Amino acid sequence: MIDPKSRVLTGGFERVAPDIVAQAQGLVSATVHEAGGKIGVMPRAIKPIHPHFRLCGPAVTVHCPPGDNLWLHYAIYAAQPGDVLVAHCSGQYDHGYWGEVMATAAKARRLGGLVLDGCVRDFDLLAEVDFPVFARGLCVRGTSKDRQAIGWINAPTLFDGLVVHPGDLVIGDADGVVAVPRGRAAEVVEASRRRDLDEAEICSRLLQGETTLDIYSLG
Repeated sequence: MIDPKSRVLTGGFERVAPDIVAQAQGLVSATVHEAGGKIGVMPRAIKPIHPHFRLCGPAVTVHCPPGDNLWLHYAIYAAQPGDVLVAHCSGQYDHGYWGEVMATAAKARRLGGLVLDGCVRDFDLLAEVDFPVFARGLCVRGTSKDRQAIGWINAPTLFDGLVVHPGDLVIGDADGVVAVPRGRAAEVVEASRRRDLDEAEICSRLLQGETTLDIYSLG
């Protein structure tokens, strides 16, 4: 039997600082992506299961064996309050890796949300639990829980062309999910806040009669 503790990396990484997470609350994913230099986009198929779901917090990365959700159960208890589980499912999307029970367990642990490169189930019940879940979609097919299958927690994990490291800042909303490298988080959050102010001014100018062609020198 595989000892999960041997594949849960609890040391050797730092989480993005709590004050930076607090400053990032309320920022939208598109602004953060642009302000950081068009960085950090998770696969576009990953969206909130319910439109009102939002998340913001440090990443705890998870690699699941295909069609198996045991490592997600382990991750719920390896994570700290506020952490966002960011999970890869070995490219086997067509299973319901997460549902009401796991969402309730994660909410009880006060985690910040789930970003899953796969599918979930219990659509209506996930809304009732109100724990932020982002996934590729819905699938009723069940998963296994093979204690011999290889998985891990808190190692760098690849999502299409994006590597997410444990401790990175993860922000998700109705547009999608962005992961910001921990070392750049303070800089990108500040740039995002400035961008929001700039865009508010631009919208005010547009309402006063200016055009995007003039403002952005596109004419």
